[in-house]
Amino acid sequence: MASPTQIPPLRRSTLGDGVYEAVKALVMEHTLAPGDRVNIDALARELEVSPTPLREALARLESDGLVRKRPLAGYTVSPLLTRQEFTDMFDMRRVLEGSAARWAAERASEPARQAIVTESEVAAPINEPGQDGRGSHAAFTALDARFHDLIADAADNPLLSEAIVRLHSHLHIHRLYFPYAQTGTTNEEHRAIAAAIRAADPDLAETAMRTHLTHARKRHLPAFD
Repeated sequence: MASPTQIPPLRRSTLGDGVYEAVKALVMEHTLAPGDRVNIDALARELEVSPTPLREALARLESDGLVRKRPLAGYTVSPLLTRQEFTDMFDMRRVLEGSAARWAAERASEPARQAIVTESEVAAPINEPGQDGRGSHAAFTALDARFHDLIADAADNPLLSEAIVRLHSHLHIHRLYFPYAQTGTTNEEHRAIAAAIRAADPDLAETAMRTHLTHARKRHLPAFD
């Protein structure tokens, strides 16, 4: 496991969330690679924290599906999606999130519509590979997930929203491959979805979401080349 020396010491006021975000970044960037065993004591020393918040962070990451815990073996980093799992995930997303966009266009409150539009206009700074892209990668992944989660919430169907959140699709997909050069296209597609929801056009919102997910699937396919 490479040493995460670029991570600054964590402030105590945000220790729990800070440890979680730090370890999640290591997993997303493959510093902790798929299949790696997590040495809690060594990683706690590198992060300059006690093992307790690290164990709490690992429990959260287990619920995200990013690490696995086995009796007597401790935590290991979850494997990457297979091509079939990747295909199945996008099939599910098209069904669930297409409906979410439709219902958001029909049911969302005005504040919820505005929040979706505002979120679609936020552009996370993205560094090219070879630079220190850890922060921008994490920022874009969080931005992408937040936009889709807002739409799921606006659909006003708690079961649908929970099903979308439980996929943790953004974390797993961005672990496979991060298309740095195409983040602008993603932002454009988000704005098209948001515009359809703001206009209360359910057909256009569903079509825009399904088109976005179809294009996103193609953007990530190089992971399997």
